[in-house]
Amino acid sequence: MTTARAKLFPRIEPWLLDASMTIVLAVTGVVALFVYTDPSGVDYADPDAFGVVLVLAITAPLIVRRRYPVAVGLGTAAGMLAFVGVDYAMPTAAAVLLIAVYSAANYAGLASSLLVTAAHIATSSAYAAASAGRHPEQSMDVPANVVISGLLILGAWGIGRAVRSRRLYTAELEDRARRLERANDVEVRAAIAEERSRIARELHDVVAHHVSVMTVQAAGARRSLHRDVDRTADALAAIEEIGRSALAEMRRVVGVLRSPDGDDRGAQPATLAPQPGLGDLAQLAEQMRDAGLPVDVTIDGEPGAVPVGVDLAAFRVIQEALTNTIKHAGPSTAAVNVRYLPSEVHVEICDDGRGVAAALEGRRPGHGLLGMRERVALYGGTLAAGPRRGGGYEVRAKIPYDGNGTVTR
Repeated sequence: MTTARAKLFPRIEPWLLDASMTIVLAVTGVVALFVYTDPSGVDYADPDAFGVVLVLAITAPLIVRRRYPVAVGLGTAAGMLAFVGVDYAMPTAAAVLLIAVYSAANYAGLASSLLVTAAHIATSSAYAAASAGRHPEQSMDVPANVVISGLLILGAWGIGRAVRSRRLYTAELEDRARRLERANDVEVRAAIAEERSRIARELHDVVAHHVSVMTVQAAGARRSLHRDVDRTADALAAIEEIGRSALAEMRRVVGVLRSPDGDDRGAQPATLAPQPGLGDLAQLAEQMRDAGLPVDVTIDGEPGAVPVGVDLAAFRVIQEALTNTIKHAGPSTAAVNVRYLPSEVHVEICDDGRGVAAALEGRRPGHGLLGMRERVALYGGTLAAGPRRGGGYEVRAKIPYDGNGTVTR
């Protein structure tokens, strides 16, 4: 609808409209100065060069009425005073006067527009009184003429103020729409960045854990290749199983990037598999034992209404901590303790090796430790990691929620 209307009524540039209007009024005024005859037989002053200059001086300022509405309005009123002393015929004077008042009301402030309106009412009243004195044969008396002129001027002022209010209101709506659009763009970019960060953490956890376990299993299989075929076969089977698990988790994580209308209609059910959680600790511990890291898991309390996000975050913290142990601690054992409280989940992972502390000593934390901190901080929790007294390394995390399955921050 808007496009069709724009094609039927193309927008005219304001300066072109003002220039055309000014030229038409100026030419009409000059021509009327020489040829106009009043129907009631009023005899106006003979046209001359001064009359032409006066008509142009009153009409020409309208070309800048938008930029200088007050100056144009007052200048037009001053020019009209010349008609009090010189009785020229100018039938376009009323149009010039009303346009000047309308322009002041539309493009100037309230006080300035009222000043221009008062000046024109005064000028119009003075001209009506002077004209009545020169032409007593006119049927309309001075008071009636003054009232009608005043009403016309006030009407032009009222229309100008109404148009100004509408224009300012529309401009405010457009500005608000632009600001809302910019704010929406910022929110969208923030949401995209947050989603990318979440996906990056998920991929890091999946790849780091499974690849680390597969690497350890592959190393064990290589060492026992010629000595213990059965053990090698078990290690290779574990590598295959862990690889399949890693691919399934990666399909699930990457699946959120796919469009529902894309080419993923034949995706594997693993894409829609649920997120892992603390209920999968037994399987995680079994993977670690197969990789050569004895893990002891203890759970205190009942899970209750733990939010899915908190459950996933706690699982990922345990997974990352055990992955660091198997990568850096060397021959060691690990213990995992999960404690469910009415409004918190406490997780503690510790090992008796020395490799993790030595690997991290004097170095900036890696992506895994930073990812754990981000996950826990996302839910308003705290995480502490560092060497244990007497050797080993420990990771402790506390993740709160309100007890009804709602995350607290």
